[in-house]
Amino acid sequence: MPVYTRTGDDGTTALFGGKRILKCEELVDVYGSIDELNSWIGVLLATDKNQRDKQLFLAIQQDLFLIGSVLAGWKGDISPLGKRILEMEQHIDAIETKVPKITNFILPGGSKSASYVHVVRSITRRVERQMVALFAKEKSSTVPDKNNQRKMITYINRLSDLLFMMARGINKTVGIKEVVWKGISTKSKE
Repeated sequence: MPVYTRTGDDGTTALFGGKRILKCEELVDVYGSIDELNSWIGVLLATDKNQRDKQLFLAIQQDLFLIGSVLAGWKGDISPLGKRILEMEQHIDAIETKVPKITNFILPGGSKSASYVHVVRSITRRVERQMVALFAKEKSSTVPDKNNQRKMITYINRLSDLLFMMARGINKTVGIKEVVWKGISTKSKE
């Protein structure tokens, strides 16, 4: 089976059920960003040496495909997302016991691995913003019901929390001190 079908050469793409929409529509933009996020999770998989993290990242990639499929009109079961949200929360809680408490914003960076995780975290935040915007105004038949919308947004929100804590944990493990944002100076410069 060839990769190219030529059906998208007119600038449209098919949803589940066969309906075709423009590739520039907001819905396609959202699941395109989810695809980008999934690709960056693949980068993390390629760089992470921790077997537990690899298993979690592989599961997250599966979940992201599930979310993208639902956005494209698939009417399947997304209940597995609830289990993964709990798993992410447990992972967050475990990391939180090992890193210093924070009282300020932390600048993204540190080790190369932690920096990659921060990039993925920021992409995750963009996906969350796009999903919220889509759900706030989209009334098409492909948009999931309110309960599933909430579950998907919660999942993406928790994923960004997990990635933030993972970046912190990586920096702690390799002995790189986090850089705290100092705020905005209120002193005028003359």
